[in-house]
Amino acid sequence: MTPVDLLDLDSLLDDEERQIRSVVRRLVDDRVRPHVADWYERGHVPARELAREFGRLGLLGMHLTGYGCAGSTAVAYGLACLELEAGDSGVRSLVSVQGSLAMYAIWRYGSEEQKQRWLPAMATGEAIGCFGLTEPDHGSDPASMATRARRDGDDWLLHGGKMWITNAPVADVAVIWARAEEGVRGFAVPLDSPGVSVREIRRKMSLRASLTGEIALDDVRLPADALLPGAAGLKAPLSCLTEARHGIVWGALGAARDCLETTLAYAGTRTQFGRPLAGFQLTQAKLADMAVEWQKGFLLALHLGRLADAGKLRPEQVSVGKLNNVREALAIARQCRTILGANGVSGEYPIMRHANNLESVLTYEGTSEIHQLVIGQRLTGLNAFA
Repeated sequence: MTPVDLLDLDSLLDDEERQIRSVVRRLVDDRVRPHVADWYERGHVPARELAREFGRLGLLGMHLTGYGCAGSTAVAYGLACLELEAGDSGVRSLVSVQGSLAMYAIWRYGSEEQKQRWLPAMATGEAIGCFGLTEPDHGSDPASMATRARRDGDDWLLHGGKMWITNAPVADVAVIWARAEEGVRGFAVPLDSPGVSVREIRRKMSLRASLTGEIALDDVRLPADALLPGAAGLKAPLSCLTEARHGIVWGALGAARDCLETTLAYAGTRTQFGRPLAGFQLTQAKLADMAVEWQKGFLLALHLGRLADAGKLRPEQVSVGKLNNVREALAIARQCRTILGANGVSGEYPIMRHANNLESVLTYEGTSEIHQLVIGQRLTGLNAFA
C-alpha cells in the first residue's frame, strides 16, 4: 500500500499481481531511480543493457504467450507499466514499444518463421524492435501514409520514411507499415538491410531517457517472407496501437504517483510561516484533489485490464483510459510542481521530468483530440475525423 492509496486498492489485486508489481518496483528502485536523472540530463539511456535486464525478468512481451514470453495477464502487465513509469516514462516506453507494438505485431500477424526468428530474442532483450507507423508529414492521419511498398519479382521494394520512432537508434528490427497496391501492409525489416538509414532525434525536451529516431527507406529490397502475412489494411497497425495504449493507461499513473509521493514527503518537511506546507488548507486541498483523481484513474485502469483479460476490451474503451489517465497525470504533475515551488523545476526532484515526459505521452499513440473523436464517434455514430 502506498501513501496515496486512500481506497485500499491493493485489496482488488490478487497475490500474483501484487508479487509481480513488487518485483518490478524493486527493479526500478535498484536500476532506474539512482541513474534516471543523469540519463535524462544527458539525453541518453543504456537501452540495450536495460532491455537485457528487463528480459531476464520476463517483462518484454510479458502479456504474450509462447516464444519465450511470460504469458501474464493484462492487469499484471499494466501494473508493471505503472511501476516502470514511476521511474520514467521513457523507460516504460522502451518496454511497451518492444512488447506491445513490435513483438505484438509479429506475434499476431507474422508467419511462424518470423515469430521463431524474432520473438525469442526480443523476449530476452537480445534483439530490440521498433514500430514504424508515424511519418514526418502523417501522424494522427496514418491513412495518408506516404511510404510505399511495391512488388519487384518475388521481392518487395520499400521507399519512404518514418519519424518519432521509439527504440529506432538501437533496434535490430522495425515493423514498417507501407501502402501497397492492395492496401496497407506490414513488414519485418532488419535495420541492417541495404537502403535503411536511422538518424537519432536529439534536442528533445521530453522523454530524454528514451532513444527516438527517424528511419529512411531508400528502395529497400526485402524478400517475400519479410511481409507479415496476417496484416492487411489499416486495422492491423491500429490494433497494435490499441494494445500499446492499454499499457499507457497504467503507466501514466506511475508518473503521477511518483509526483504525489514526492510532494507529500516534501510538503510534510518543508516549513513556511512556522509550519509544514502540508499543514495549510490550500495545500491539503490540492493534495486531496490529486489523490482522488489518482484513485479514479487506477479504478479505470483496473476495470479495463479486467475487460482485456476477459477478451472484452474495445478500442474506444482504451481511448477513455488514455484520454483520462494521461490528462489527469499531467495535471497532477503540474500541480505538484506548484507545491514544490522553485524546487519543482530542479533535477534533484522528479516532478518536472515527469511533467515534461507526460507532455509527450499526452500526444503519442493518439493525441487527446483523436481519443475524443474516437469516443465521440462511439457516442453519436458519426465520424468527425475529417
